[in-house]
Amino acid sequence: MGWKAAEKLIRHWKILRGDNVMIIRGKDKGETGTIKRVIRSQNRVIVEGKNLIKKHIKGGPDHEGGIFTVEAPLHASNVQVVDPVTGRPCKVGVKYLEDGTKVRVARGTGTSGSIIPRPEILKIRTTPRPTTAGPKDTPMDLVWEQTYDAKTGKGMPDL
Repeated sequence: MGWKAAEKLIRHWKILRGDNVMIIRGKDKGETGTIKRVIRSQNRVIVEGKNLIKKHIKGGPDHEGGIFTVEAPLHASNVQVVDPVTGRPCKVGVKYLEDGTKVRVARGTGTSGSIIPRPEILKIRTTPRPTTAGPKDTPMDLVWEQTYDAKTGKGMPDL
């Protein structure tokens, strides 16, 4: 679009792709939606079906031009995660459970303090992990081969 990179980037993002958020500033104030994309280089997020603008696209040999409605990015400070219990916007805090797992919790006045679940869309990998060895992979017998012995100094290069 036409935005330049942000001068001061958000270091610790508490808004994730797939989160249910409420827009707290702008023309769609008070509406809720799902985060479609997070643009960390610009401190912006795209909310599904919100902040719609008209975009004029010139036609080319392989596509047709015209006026299209697209979702414009919103600044991350203009959206807040919705508390899953109360349905109101809240701040996001981090808490460690007894078993050591890190979870996000709802913070702020009028919130329930409940755990905000991690979005299901983040658990789906876009590219599956390879199950078979490829041509550039090192064979397992070479991986497990011991090339250095600390006690005898075997395998140490002569300097």
